[in-house]
Amino acid sequence: MTQATPSGYQVNGAYVEQLLLKLLNTPSPSGFCMNIMKLVEEEAAKLGCAVERTPKGNGILVVPGAAAGEGTVALTAHVDTLGAMVRAVKSGGTLRMTPIGGYDMSTVEGEYCTIHTRDGRTYEGTVLSTKPSVHVYPDSREWKRDEANMEIRIDEDVASKEDVLKLGIAVGDFVSWDARAKALPSGWIKSRHLDDKASVAALFGVLEWLKREGKTPARTVKIVLSTYEEVGHGAAWIPPDVTEMIAIDMGALGDDLSATEKDVSICAKDSSGPYDYEMTSRLIELAKREGLPHAVDIYPQYGSDASAALRGGSNIRAALIGPGVHASHGMERTHRDAVLNTARLLLAYIME
Repeated sequence: MTQATPSGYQVNGAYVEQLLLKLLNTPSPSGFCMNIMKLVEEEAAKLGCAVERTPKGNGILVVPGAAAGEGTVALTAHVDTLGAMVRAVKSGGTLRMTPIGGYDMSTVEGEYCTIHTRDGRTYEGTVLSTKPSVHVYPDSREWKRDEANMEIRIDEDVASKEDVLKLGIAVGDFVSWDARAKALPSGWIKSRHLDDKASVAALFGVLEWLKREGKTPARTVKIVLSTYEEVGHGAAWIPPDVTEMIAIDMGALGDDLSATEKDVSICAKDSSGPYDYEMTSRLIELAKREGLPHAVDIYPQYGSDASAALRGGSNIRAALIGPGVHASHGMERTHRDAVLNTARLLLAYIME
């Protein structure tokens, strides 16, 4: 499953897909990224790269370039995902939750989840409406799915708040959604948290190619893996030598958008404003040259790590690309080709 573009960027599809499944099956809601950062550090070490941690937990990998002193290119993707925290332990032994990240509560109704206690224990549960059965509640169908009307049923023998507290579950414990990741022979990949673990896998596809081919990028590349993107400040700080940043994040689909799950989506503008004209134009030119299915779109309800860096005061040019992902912040789906072609487009940009 190794395919090439006209310039010969043969990204290892089997490697990218296998790593993506590992990433998807490692819980990492914003603020609870210790395990996934350990995973990416171990994977980076296999490719001869070290990961430097910033004080707030972001990871930075440095790939020296052929031309020193000509500015550093940052490629950023985020390892953190949507999730929740325990807001309250209810008298009947269920949990009220508070969301981490922005999503429609109806998209997690019926979802299996894991509660992570501060002392390292885990318990399974299910997210339900507080009126979960049409056989009991005549207004169940109309019951608004918002935070106040949702709860977590714990899969333990609990019938009271005291029972729950004895398990070590407490307010502020993290809750992760089961990813239910599947990579199908047809190339479709469906899972929660493709936003943005598909992009992280694509970045490691870039690193694997550089190591396998023994190549050096034209300029120094710093890969920034952020841990708080879903709550808005993931890459608000970036290394001061960075002059250009490409945020790699999922491409939004639907409404009047042009991209599909098989495309590389190139974002010209999102809620933070237009992206850099020259960088975006160059990415479009390279996608055309390399024969990569792609689309240029506007995301009015979207912000990226590049947005965070610009708002944080970084004096950089920035662009945004990523694999097309359907049903973002829900039960998502993309295609293997979109992930691999995202890696190929990045290679075309950094190698020339």
